Amino acid sequence: MNMTKILRFAVLLVSFQWVSAQEQFVVYFDNNKFDLNKTEQAKLDKWILENKTSKILSITGSTDEVGSSGFNDTLSLKRVNSIYAKVNGKLKIREDFKTISLGEKGATSTIKAENRKAIIHYILEKDLARENEILGIKPKVVVEEETVPIEEEAMNFPEGATLLDKINLSTKGTLIRLEDINFHVNTFAIIPSSKRAIDELILVMNKFPKLKIEIQGHICCVQKDARNLSLDRAKQVRRILISEGIADARVKVKGFGVSKPKFAIPEKSEFEAARNRRVEIMVLDK
Repeated sequence: MNMTKILRFAVLLVSFQWVSAQEQFVVYFDNNKFDLNKTEQAKLDKWILENKTSKILSITGSTDEVGSSGFNDTLSLKRVNSIYAKVNGKLKIREDFKTISLGEKGATSTIKAENRKAIIHYILEKDLARENEILGIKPKVVVEEETVPIEEEAMNFPEGATLLDKINLSTKGTLIRLEDINFHVNTFAIIPSSKRAIDELILVMNKFPKLKIEIQGHICCVQKDARNLSLDRAKQVRRILISEGIADARVKVKGFGVSKPKFAIPEKSEFEAARNRRVEIMVLDK
């Protein structure tokens, strides 16, 4: 870490101390020494006993401006290492713990003795639940890897394969058309004759407890899914699965409207319209 970054980090530590629940404990050293005298050692021992449930974040060391900068940098580092050796194994220490040696650049007081010091930055037990918040660390945003779809035709499933058969043979990204799931015209209400296909999907979800799917809705015969009907239909299928005990975390939904037709719109026949007007599942995990 270069000196500019070190100083910037030190300033940040001071800022965090001011706006948050971060604490500081300071010990001082005699001139040119990196071991504590008896008074300061006793003070450190007492602090350790009183802070068994606290967590150390970092230790910063500094010197006065007497002597060369190289000597002071080394002395500052020795002071930090000396204090670390005394607390290591006795108190909790943050995993990304930092030792910061400022040398004479950490001299902020006009009184030389006040610059010969080490500062322990720590958090009290009562604030540990807010540790990352106190340090200004935001949770990592996990970006899910996009699943590449594999069209059902490319899987070459055996003729007459059931949904269970297809899931057995599928891999991540496999698209499978849910046959015989139909809706009342211009609504997301599933018609009664779709029950058998829905029951088969529920059976498969129970048979493969690790199976995660995305239900994808598609419509036909129009230029635009203005009412988002394709998504509503996918959601309706998911509602039924959840009502039958399937965990909602296992079922995602997406509506594609008319953006992924099997046949060009306007369709030339009811067969083409039926192929465009479909519900598919994509295997996300199994």
